[in-house]
Amino acid sequence: MRSLSFWMLLGTFAVSLGHRHQDQKTGKCQEQDKQMPEMKKKTVHIKEPEKVEKIICGLMRGGASKLQIITDFDMTLTKFSYNGRRCPTCHNIIDNCKLITEECREKLHKLKEKYYAIEIDPHLTIAEKYPYMVEWYNKSHTLLVSQRLQKDKLAEAVRESDVMLKDGYEVFFEKLHESNIPVFIFSAGIGDILEEVIQQAGVYHSNVKVVSNFMDFDENGIMIGFKGDLIHVYNKNDSALKNTCYFNQLKNNSNIILLGDSLGDLSMADGVSNVEHILKIGFLNDKVEESLEKYMKSYDIVLVRDETLDVANALLKKIL
Repeated sequence: MRSLSFWMLLGTFAVSLGHRHQDQKTGKCQEQDKQMPEMKKKTVHIKEPEKVEKIICGLMRGGASKLQIITDFDMTLTKFSYNGRRCPTCHNIIDNCKLITEECREKLHKLKEKYYAIEIDPHLTIAEKYPYMVEWYNKSHTLLVSQRLQKDKLAEAVRESDVMLKDGYEVFFEKLHESNIPVFIFSAGIGDILEEVIQQAGVYHSNVKVVSNFMDFDENGIMIGFKGDLIHVYNKNDSALKNTCYFNQLKNNSNIILLGDSLGDLSMADGVSNVEHILKIGFLNDKVEESLEKYMKSYDIVLVRDETLDVANALLKKIL
């Protein structure tokens, strides 16, 4: 259901910073001749092109001063697979590293086999999945605590892992940093690992805020638990509402680009009270045939097995 006709229309729609000038003040989108080739990729699926057109127009009129980014991390900013091989999530980086015993690793992998199938089952509702996700995370985190992980060894675990940020991540983060656009990374992964990934990639800039499950360490740097309330893939709305103070500081940033890979990610902007325009972009990585229709009903733009940030970067180029 990918709509090329929409992007043909977008060729006469306002999408160029260099041509915005006077018409931005009058609230109009300036015409231009160039299309966005990124939107013609086979990975792009759009159910309501006119709606998306209207949202993008609003984002462009608002420009940098009104924009903020709210994004998931695992499988959204990072790759799902590379050369046919699965890439690790933040949890998987620990699961696969040499800091844990083989016995613990086997238990963690068995938990993943059981609960990941439930997480992505297109026939179960979020309400039905919810208790299983809590069960999975609690069991997994209990196992990790038993390993007495050392804080100063986490950087090495990340360096030795196969984690990969999506192609185009440098442009994505640098463009947002240059324009001082707030980036809220909202992850059900492990915050300490997440921060290390973007730190090692050189993109953990001052405009980036991370909310995730952070490890708690004793005075000797040994892991003793996790801080705060559990964040899992289907309770992000609760955590979003707890971050209303952050969003209230950005009351003028009423335009949002939301990036996620799960239907649970759709609630990440629930803490924003003054949304003017929000564009929801979803990465569909697994169970594509069974889940595509549901994703297209929920996300404005669905990117199927897309390991790049091409679409997001193309939009930023036009908005900023």
